[in-house]
Amino acid sequence: METKLLKIEGMTCASCAITVEKATKKLQGVTESSVNIATEKLNISFDETIVSVEDIQAAVEKAGYKALSDTVSKTMKIEGMTCSSCAQTIEKATKKLDGVTGANVNFATEKLTISYEPSKVKISDIRKVIEKAGYKAIEEDTSIDEDKIRKEKEMKLLWKKFVISAIFTIPLLYITMGHMLGVPLPIAVDPMINPRNFGLIQLILVLPVMIAGNKFFSVGFKSLFRRTPNMDSLIAIGTSAAFLYGIFAITQIFQGNTDYTNDLYFEAAGVIITLILLGKYLESVTKGKTSEAIKKLMGLSPKTAIVIKDGKEVEISIEEVEVGDIIVVKPGEKMPVDGVVVEGITSVDESMLTGESIPVEKNIGGSIIGASINKNGSIKYKATRVGKDTALAQIIKLVEDAQGSKAPIAKLADTISGYFVPVVIVLAIASALAWYFIGGQTTVFALTIFISVLVIACPCALGLATPTAIMVGTGKGAENGVLIKSGAALETAHKIQTIIFDKTGTLTEGKPIVTDIVVVNGVKQDELLQLTASAEKGSEHPLGEAIVKSAEEKGITLKKVDFFNAIPGHGIEVTIDGKNILAGNRKLMVERKITLDSLEETSNKLAEEGKTPMYVAIDNKMAGIIAVADTVKENSKRAIEKLHEMGIEVAMITGDNKRTAKAIAKQVGIDIVLAEVLPEDKANEVKKLQAEGKKVAMVGDGINDAPALAQADIGIAIGSGTDVAMESADIVLMRSDLMDVPTAIQLSKSTIRNIKENLFWAFAYNTLGIPVAMGVLYIFNGPLLSPIFAAAAMSISSVSVLLNALRLKGFKPIR
Repeated sequence: METKLLKIEGMTCASCAITVEKATKKLQGVTESSVNIATEKLNISFDETIVSVEDIQAAVEKAGYKALSDTVSKTMKIEGMTCSSCAQTIEKATKKLDGVTGANVNFATEKLTISYEPSKVKISDIRKVIEKAGYKAIEEDTSIDEDKIRKEKEMKLLWKKFVISAIFTIPLLYITMGHMLGVPLPIAVDPMINPRNFGLIQLILVLPVMIAGNKFFSVGFKSLFRRTPNMDSLIAIGTSAAFLYGIFAITQIFQGNTDYTNDLYFEAAGVIITLILLGKYLESVTKGKTSEAIKKLMGLSPKTAIVIKDGKEVEISIEEVEVGDIIVVKPGEKMPVDGVVVEGITSVDESMLTGESIPVEKNIGGSIIGASINKNGSIKYKATRVGKDTALAQIIKLVEDAQGSKAPIAKLADTISGYFVPVVIVLAIASALAWYFIGGQTTVFALTIFISVLVIACPCALGLATPTAIMVGTGKGAENGVLIKSGAALETAHKIQTIIFDKTGTLTEGKPIVTDIVVVNGVKQDELLQLTASAEKGSEHPLGEAIVKSAEEKGITLKKVDFFNAIPGHGIEVTIDGKNILAGNRKLMVERKITLDSLEETSNKLAEEGKTPMYVAIDNKMAGIIAVADTVKENSKRAIEKLHEMGIEVAMITGDNKRTAKAIAKQVGIDIVLAEVLPEDKANEVKKLQAEGKKVAMVGDGINDAPALAQADIGIAIGSGTDVAMESADIVLMRSDLMDVPTAIQLSKSTIRNIKENLFWAFAYNTLGIPVAMGVLYIFNGPLLSPIFAAAAMSISSVSVLLNALRLKGFKPIR
C-alpha cells in the first residue's frame, strides 16, 4: 500500500475537490482519496500493484483537472567533480532514489538541481547518496563571498600541487631523458655506471608527484570499483600502470638485469600528473570567469541600509530590512531594496539592471529598484520588496536557473560522455593486447599504447562544451538587459523565422491621447466626453484611460456610474443618470443594431491616419466618435529594420480595426497585420503561424499577452509589462527597448555558433586523438604517441573549449 500527495491544478471550489475525489475513488486499488481545496492537494492511498500514479493522473485529467507530483526543487553545490562523467554518476545515483523526480548536474557551474517529493525522500538522504558516490553536496545558501573564498582556496591548492609536482618532475625528466639528448649526467645516477641509483632516484622523485595527485587515485579507483568510471579513473589506471611497471623494472635491475634501465616509466607518470594538475588549475581559473556575470549581479547589492526607527536614522544589515521600513538614501549611495519614494526628488542610475545609461527622474510615488544608484538628491522611500523578492534577487535567480539548465543540443554530448570512459578503458586494453599478442611488440610498447589511450581520451571537453557557452551567453544577456530564462530558450531563439509584436505598449508607448471628438444628433462635444470619460473611469483599457485623462485636463466633472459591464473585445455598457451608454468598436454597434449614420466614413478616415475611433451611443442612438492615437516607440522602426536585415518576418497583433492597424504597420514596416483579434484569440493566431511550419516568437507586455507568450516557441516580455507576462515569457527585456529583440536573437546565434565550435573541437579531438594513441600512425611507419604528449593534449583540449566559450564575453549587440 502506498500513500502519495499530488498537487491538483484547475480547481476553483469545493465541488471541484469532490469531483476529483469521486473520480479517483472509482479506480480499482484506491483505498482512500482526500482533496484539500485550500492547499490544492490530493492525499491518496492505493495498491501500487493494481493502480499506478499515471492511472490516477489520467483519471484526474479525465475529470477536467491536472494532477502533479508534489515536488520540491533544490540547488546544491557539488564538490569533488573532475569531469562530465562525475556529473553523470551523480545524476544516475540521485535518480535511483524513490521520490526523486529529476536531477540535473551542470559540470561547469558544479551545481545539482534536483526535484524530489519530500514525503518520500529527505535532503539528507540525497546528500548521503552523493557522498556514497564519492562527492560532497552543499546546500546553495552560501553567499557569493563564501563561494568566492572556496573557489580561490581550491585554485590555490591546485597551483600548490602543480608547483610541488613540477619541482620534482623537472629533475626526473632531466635524469631520464638527459642521456638520450646527450646531456651529461652525474656519475652517481648514470644508468651505464650506477643502474640501481638511476632507478631508485627516479622512484624517490616520482613519489611526491604521486602524493600531489592523490585525488586522481582516490576518486578514480573509487569510481571504478563502483562501476561508474570517470576521467580520474583513466588517469589513475594509466599512471598506476606506469608506476607499478617501474617498480617491477627496479626489482629486475637489482637482480642484475640492467636492460630494464630503458623500461622505467616513472617520468611518464610524473609528467602526466603534473600536466593534468596544470590543466585543472587553468580550467578552474577560466571556469571562474564564465560566472563573472552572476558575481557582478550579486555584488551590486549594498550590505547595509539606513532606516528610520523611532524617528532616528539607524544603520542595519540588509537582511534586517522589512517591508514597510522607511529607508534614507543620500547622493551617491546604492538603494538597498525595492520600494516607493515617499519624500524627496532625485535621479537614479538603473544601468546595472536595465542597461539604460540615462538616469531616471524619481518623484514621490516613483518606484525604486534595489542596487540602483542615487545620483543627486536625498530621498526617503518605503520598502516594498526585500530579500529574495527584490528585482535584483529575481534577476539573479533567473540567470542562475538559465545557467544551470541544459539546452537540447547538450543531450548528445551528455549521452556520449556517459558511455565514453568505459569504452575508452576497453579500447586501451584491447589495443595494448593487440599490439602485444598480434603485433608482436614488447611489454613496454603495449604499456605505452595502454597509458596513451587512457590519458588522451578525456570527456571533459565534451562535458564543458555546452554549459560554459550557455553560462557566458546568459550572463552577457543580463549585462545587456536581456534576461534569458533557460538554455532551451537561448538555443531556440536562433531558429526564429517570424516575430509577432503586440501593438499597444509594445510597438507603441501604450499611453494614447484623445485627438478628435466628432458629434452627431445634437450632442455637444463636452457632453460626449463627460459621459464617455465617466463610463471609462471603471475601465483599465488604455483608450479609456486616455479619454478619462482628457476630461480631467479640461476640468470636466465626471458623473456617477450606476451600472457597468465590460464586453471583452467589443467595449463597455454603462448606465449614467438613467441613460444607457455604449462605448466601443464597430462590432459592438452592429451587434446592438445601432445605425452608424455618416460616422462610418469619418471613422475610416481617422483609422487611415493611425487613430483608433471609439463609437459612443446614448440610449441606442449614435452620439459620436472619440478618436484616440497612440504614439509609436522611438526604436520600433529601427528594431523591425534590424530584424528584416536578419531575414526575420515581422507581424503585428492588435484588437484595433484593420485600417488603424495598417496605418501603424506602415509607419514601422510590419509585414503581416493581424487586426481585430480578441485577447483570447491571440494564442490561436500564434498557432496558425506555427501550423505553417514557422518558428514563432511573440513580444508582449500585458496580461492578455500571457497565453500567446506561452504558446509561442519563444515568448519575449517587455520589462515594463505585467508580472504575469514576464512569468509566461522565455526572455525578458529589462529596459523595454525593442532593439533588445534583435540583440536577443544575435546573442542566441553567437552562443549556438560557439557551442557548435566547442562540440566540433571536442569531438574532433577525441576522434583523432584516440586512434593516434592506439598506434594507427605507427602501423604506417608514423610516430608513436608518448603518454606525456597525450597528457598535454588532454589538458589543452579542456582549456581550449573554455577559452573559446570566454570569447562570447566580447559580444556586442549590433545597433
